[in-house]
Amino acid sequence: MKTSPNKSIERLSMYRRLLRESENEGTENVYSHDLADAAGCTAAQVRRDLMLVGCSGNPKTGYQVKGLINCICNLLDTPEGDSVALVGFGNLGKALLPFFAKHHKKLVITATFDSNPKKIGEISNGCECYSMESLKKVISEKNIKIAILTVPAEVAQEVAEQLIEANIQGILNFVPIPLQLKNNIIVENMHVEIALEKVAYLTRAANTITD
Repeated sequence: MKTSPNKSIERLSMYRRLLRESENEGTENVYSHDLADAAGCTAAQVRRDLMLVGCSGNPKTGYQVKGLINCICNLLDTPEGDSVALVGFGNLGKALLPFFAKHHKKLVITATFDSNPKKIGEISNGCECYSMESLKKVISEKNIKIAILTVPAEVAQEVAEQLIEANIQGILNFVPIPLQLKNNIIVENMHVEIALEKVAYLTRAANTITD
């Protein structure tokens, strides 16, 4: 199981979001140190990351915002976009649907799945909820390679294995347990509870130091 994708990819995604905000505000050019300040890193790091997308800035004018966005998109996105499955149609799953619909046109949740019979056939943000029994069939028909996992912890491993059997190759895991999967499966863990506990601890620690 592969974890922790290259940090440069995470930063490039952040740069793109920041650049789009700048573009919406009418900004045409940006310097590496401006992008670094907004992203919380160094200008040298920004320049190294942007080398991955084949972009170099002009010492006098910096980077052209629109061109830089296009370069990052060419690396991060496929022209046709990627279909995504959402497994676990609870409160978190339902909250993710409108978020992706609004913020990302190249990553589209095209099917949701749940074990609760009452949710089967429900449509949210234009996306239908299917039964777990139809998971393999629907994933194959829609050519889905990526899944978001928001199921209860006690069934997460079992469901993840079902996803792999259905030819899912990458999982965004919102369940706060480690998944034991094959080495060729990409897994990105989004443990909200763990992250919040870390923030709480560091806040207490900082207050202890200043007291």
